[in-house]
Amino acid sequence: MEPIIKEKTGLVIDAYFSGTKIKWLLDNVEGARALARQGRLLAGTMDTWLIWNLTRGRCHVTDYTNASRTMLYDIKNLRWDDDLLALMDIPSEILPKVVPSSGLIGETDAELFGVPIPICGAAGDQQAALFGQACFEEGSAKNTYGTGCFILMNTGRKPVVSRHQLLTTIAWDCGEGIEYALEGSVFNAGAAIQWLRDELKLIENAQQGDLIAAGIPDTGGVYVVPAFTGLGAPYWDMYARGAIVGLTRGTTRKHIVRATLESIAYQSTDVFKAMISDLGTGLKELKVDGGASNSDFLMQFQADLLGIDVIKPTNTESTAYRAACFAGLGMGFWNSREELKHNYHIAKLFRPGISREEADRRMAGWDKAVRRSMSWA
Repeated sequence: MEPIIKEKTGLVIDAYFSGTKIKWLLDNVEGARALARQGRLLAGTMDTWLIWNLTRGRCHVTDYTNASRTMLYDIKNLRWDDDLLALMDIPSEILPKVVPSSGLIGETDAELFGVPIPICGAAGDQQAALFGQACFEEGSAKNTYGTGCFILMNTGRKPVVSRHQLLTTIAWDCGEGIEYALEGSVFNAGAAIQWLRDELKLIENAQQGDLIAAGIPDTGGVYVVPAFTGLGAPYWDMYARGAIVGLTRGTTRKHIVRATLESIAYQSTDVFKAMISDLGTGLKELKVDGGASNSDFLMQFQADLLGIDVIKPTNTESTAYRAACFAGLGMGFWNSREELKHNYHIAKLFRPGISREEADRRMAGWDKAVRRSMSWA
């Protein structure tokens, strides 16, 4: 079924998405399927649950971006797909109405805040980040360096089907029609830094890791592949496991710390190379956010590997603000995307500092390391 699911939903088959979770609940929770048949059970994504509670049950909705991540939604024809629902034995009646990301969705119950408040924006966090980073043009891209990395590239009005295991997703609908994006997820990014701190006790905090990494010229040939929960895009190998390769008697704590930080940039570069191949066009610049984007060492290494400018905004922890951008447009606080561009301010610009030959050499070593970690479990 994977080719059909990919064609309809833009997703690969993985337990990461909602469809199989809903099926499991209906099959395994006592009485769940009977309640669904009686119209007494509903399902939805997290935004569905929040809006349901804010409106005291008057609105059972989700937006296009969240619907597109369920593995049940046809992102081209914009509807819950009957074939996929039948495949997973999920009744369509339990699923929410799908609405635009920006525009009036409903109102909060008056008793909650004293007055009804319009709900005018809803979006998946990464689509909101793409929008808030003002990636409005086709080919513009952002990377959120959080616990994992979430890399999205705007592909415009037409969905691009990836040949490299990337996800095709709805970017947003602001009342002007659907726009699409390609997405690649890196499962372990900031989580790898936490691993250095909490499990290995090699650093006391992220800032110390940054200083250690910048204080040595290289990793001494060491590569860390932080596949603690498998590998995401473009590999999608749930059986991969973490690996440290290239160790010698001269390897020190500092080499492992630096190699772990570098692994975040290597994984992201894998995704961007796949995106560029799918689109047949280069990447002009990369906008970044998320906690790990505060690492100047990591951002510089990312610019070195990609060979393009990496742009960090003044606000790197701004997912909530970016969701508010949808709401502000939906209620008329802002009249256009051009107004939102004026709210985007650059804090730091990282320019590539190594040759393409050196970048390719380092990526070749990373490729060898990744292959050692795959299909381990």
